[in-house]
Amino acid sequence: MDQKQTEQRLAQRLADLRVDQGWSLETLAEMTGISRASLSRIERGENSPTAALLNRLCSAYGLTMSRLLSEVEQSGPQHLRPAQQNVWRDASSGYLRRSVSPPAQAFHAELVEAQLEQGALIEYDLPPVAGLEQHIWMLDGVLIFRMNEQQWRLEKGDCLRFHLFGRTSFSAPEAGGAHYALVVARP
Repeated sequence: MDQKQTEQRLAQRLADLRVDQGWSLETLAEMTGISRASLSRIERGENSPTAALLNRLCSAYGLTMSRLLSEVEQSGPQHLRPAQQNVWRDASSGYLRRSVSPPAQAFHAELVEAQLEQGALIEYDLPPVAGLEQHIWMLDGVLIFRMNEQQWRLEKGDCLRFHLFGRTSFSAPEAGGAHYALVVARP
Protein backbone atom coordinates (compact mmCIF):
# COMPACT_ATOMS: atom_id res chain seq x y z
CA MET A 1 0.00 0.00 0.00
CA ASP A 2 1.48 3.38 -0.91
CA GLN A 3 2.05 6.21 1.58
CA LYS A 4 -0.91 8.33 0.40
CA GLN A 5 -3.36 5.41 0.69
CA THR A 6 -2.01 4.60 4.16
CA GLU A 7 -2.48 8.22 5.28
CA GLN A 8 -6.05 8.35 3.95
CA ARG A 9 -7.00 5.05 5.60
CA LEU A 10 -5.37 6.21 8.85
CA ALA A 11 -7.34 9.46 8.76
CA GLN A 12 -10.58 7.55 8.24
CA ARG A 13 -9.77 5.05 11.01
CA LEU A 14 -9.03 7.88 13.47
CA ALA A 15 -12.32 9.57 12.60
CA ASP A 16 -14.19 6.27 12.99
CA LEU A 17 -12.60 5.59 16.39
CA ARG A 18 -13.69 8.99 17.71
CA VAL A 19 -17.24 8.56 16.42
CA ASP A 20 -17.41 5.00 17.79
CA GLN A 21 -16.54 6.39 21.24
CA GLY A 22 -19.23 9.05 20.91
CA TRP A 23 -16.65 11.79 21.45
CA SER A 24 -16.75 15.23 19.91
CA LEU A 25 -13.59 16.82 18.56
CA GLU A 26 -13.63 19.07 21.64
CA THR A 27 -13.73 16.07 23.98
CA LEU A 28 -10.84 14.37 22.18
CA ALA A 29 -8.90 17.66 22.16
CA GLU A 30 -9.28 17.93 25.96
CA MET A 31 -8.21 14.31 26.45
CA THR A 32 -5.13 14.49 24.24
CA GLY A 33 -3.98 18.10 24.40
CA ILE A 34 -4.19 18.26 20.58
CA SER A 35 -6.11 21.26 19.25
CA ARG A 36 -9.57 20.72 17.79
CA ALA A 37 -8.39 22.25 14.48
CA SER A 38 -5.42 19.86 14.28
CA LEU A 39 -7.63 16.87 15.04
CA SER A 40 -10.07 17.94 12.34
CA ARG A 41 -7.29 18.29 9.74
CA ILE A 42 -5.86 14.90 10.72
CA GLU A 43 -9.27 13.18 10.45
CA ARG A 44 -9.90 14.78 7.05
CA GLY A 45 -6.50 13.59 5.80
CA GLU A 46 -5.22 17.12 5.28
CA ASN A 47 -2.34 16.62 7.75
CA SER A 48 -0.55 13.44 8.71
CA PRO A 49 -0.04 13.19 12.48
CA THR A 50 3.46 13.20 13.91
CA ALA A 51 4.58 10.15 15.86
CA ALA A 52 4.06 12.05 19.14
CA LEU A 53 0.50 13.10 18.21
CA LEU A 54 -0.34 9.61 17.00
CA ASN A 55 0.89 8.24 20.31
CA ARG A 56 -1.44 10.60 22.21
CA LEU A 57 -4.36 9.45 20.07
CA CYS A 58 -3.43 5.79 20.60
CA SER A 59 -3.34 6.41 24.34
CA ALA A 60 -6.84 7.94 24.27
CA TYR A 61 -8.16 4.91 22.38
CA GLY A 62 -6.18 2.32 24.38
CA LEU A 63 -4.36 1.06 21.27
CA THR A 64 -0.72 0.51 20.49
CA MET A 65 0.58 2.34 17.44
CA SER A 66 1.23 -1.04 15.83
CA ARG A 67 -2.37 -2.08 16.42
CA LEU A 68 -3.76 1.18 15.02
CA LEU A 69 -1.57 1.01 11.93
CA SER A 70 -2.44 -2.66 11.41
CA GLU A 71 -6.12 -1.69 11.52
CA VAL A 72 -5.68 0.52 8.47
CA GLU A 73 -4.53 -2.57 6.59
CA GLN A 74 -7.06 -5.00 5.28
CA SER A 75 -6.89 -8.51 6.68
CA GLY A 76 -4.26 -10.19 4.67
CA PRO A 77 -2.13 -13.26 4.25
CA GLN A 78 0.20 -14.79 6.79
CA HIS A 79 3.16 -13.98 4.55
CA LEU A 80 4.03 -10.48 3.37
CA ARG A 81 6.75 -9.46 0.96
CA PRO A 82 8.45 -6.11 1.73
CA ALA A 83 6.44 -4.29 -0.95
CA GLN A 84 3.22 -5.39 0.81
CA GLN A 85 4.25 -4.21 4.29
CA ASN A 86 2.65 -1.05 5.61
CA VAL A 87 5.12 1.86 5.78
CA TRP A 88 4.40 5.07 7.67
CA ARG A 89 6.66 8.12 7.74
CA ASP A 90 6.68 11.04 10.13
CA ALA A 91 8.56 13.50 7.94
CA SER A 92 8.71 16.16 10.66
CA SER A 93 10.72 13.93 13.02
CA GLY A 94 12.67 11.84 10.49
CA TYR A 95 10.97 8.61 11.58
CA LEU A 96 10.17 5.72 9.23
CA ARG A 97 8.13 2.78 10.54
CA ARG A 98 7.50 -0.46 8.64
CA SER A 99 4.96 -2.97 10.00
CA VAL A 100 6.83 -6.17 9.16
CA SER A 101 4.29 -8.58 10.67
CA PRO A 102 1.16 -9.26 8.66
CA PRO A 103 -1.86 -7.55 10.23
CA ALA A 104 -3.78 -9.90 12.52
CA GLN A 105 -6.14 -9.31 15.43
CA ALA A 106 -5.55 -12.71 17.08
CA PHE A 107 -1.82 -12.26 17.78
CA HIS A 108 -0.31 -10.38 20.72
CA ALA A 109 3.15 -9.62 19.32
CA GLU A 110 4.17 -7.60 16.28
CA LEU A 111 7.48 -6.94 14.57
CA VAL A 112 8.28 -3.40 13.44
CA GLU A 113 11.29 -2.08 11.55
CA ALA A 114 12.17 1.50 12.49
CA GLN A 115 14.63 4.03 11.11
CA LEU A 116 15.50 7.43 12.54
CA GLU A 117 17.48 9.94 10.55
CA GLN A 118 20.54 11.54 12.18
CA GLY A 119 19.34 14.12 14.69
CA ALA A 120 15.82 12.71 14.86
CA LEU A 121 14.03 12.88 18.20
CA ILE A 122 10.67 11.33 19.04
CA GLU A 123 9.15 12.02 22.45
CA TYR A 124 6.08 10.37 23.97
CA ASP A 125 4.34 11.73 27.07
CA LEU A 126 2.88 8.36 27.98
CA PRO A 127 2.62 4.88 26.50
CA PRO A 128 -0.44 3.97 24.46
CA VAL A 129 -0.90 0.94 26.75
CA ALA A 130 0.79 0.89 30.18
CA GLY A 131 3.04 -2.11 30.73
CA LEU A 132 3.43 -2.87 27.05
CA GLU A 133 6.33 -5.30 26.53
CA GLN A 134 8.89 -4.15 23.96
CA HIS A 135 12.23 -5.42 22.67
CA ILE A 136 14.57 -3.16 20.70
CA TRP A 137 17.23 -4.92 18.61
CA MET A 138 19.71 -2.57 16.97
CA LEU A 139 20.43 -3.40 13.34
CA ASP A 140 22.69 -0.41 12.65
CA GLY A 141 23.67 2.99 14.04
CA VAL A 142 23.14 4.39 17.53
CA LEU A 143 19.89 4.91 19.40
CA ILE A 144 19.47 6.75 22.69
CA PHE A 145 16.35 5.44 24.40
CA ARG A 146 15.00 7.14 27.52
CA MET A 147 12.20 5.96 29.76
CA ASN A 148 11.44 8.26 32.67
CA GLU A 149 14.79 8.75 34.46
CA GLN A 150 16.59 5.83 32.78
CA GLN A 151 18.66 6.08 29.61
CA TRP A 152 20.28 3.47 27.37
CA ARG A 153 22.72 3.90 24.49
CA LEU A 154 22.07 1.11 22.02
CA GLU A 155 24.54 0.18 19.28
CA LYS A 156 24.53 -2.40 16.49
CA GLY A 157 23.69 -5.85 17.85
CA ASP A 158 22.44 -4.60 21.25
CA CYS A 159 19.02 -5.69 22.51
CA LEU A 160 16.96 -3.99 25.22
CA ARG A 161 13.82 -5.56 26.72
CA PHE A 162 11.42 -3.60 28.94
CA HIS A 163 7.85 -2.93 29.99
CA LEU A 164 6.75 0.50 28.85
CA PHE A 165 5.71 2.98 31.54
CA GLY A 166 5.85 6.79 31.61
CA ARG A 167 7.61 9.27 29.34
CA THR A 168 9.90 7.93 26.63
CA SER A 169 12.09 9.28 23.88
CA PHE A 170 14.02 7.84 20.96
CA SER A 171 16.90 9.79 19.42
CA ALA A 172 19.55 9.16 16.78
CA PRO A 173 22.48 11.41 17.71
CA GLU A 174 25.12 10.12 15.29
CA ALA A 175 25.76 10.08 11.55
CA GLY A 176 23.86 7.30 9.86
CA GLY A 177 20.94 7.55 12.27
CA ALA A 178 19.44 4.48 13.92
CA HIS A 179 17.98 1.36 12.34
CA TYR A 180 16.33 -1.15 14.65
CA ALA A 181 13.76 -3.90 14.97
CA LEU A 182 11.06 -3.46 17.58
CA VAL A 183 8.96 -6.28 18.96
CA VAL A 184 5.74 -5.01 20.55
CA ALA A 185 3.74 -7.43 22.72
CA ARG A 186 0.43 -6.43 24.27
CA PRO A 187 -0.04 -7.38 27.91
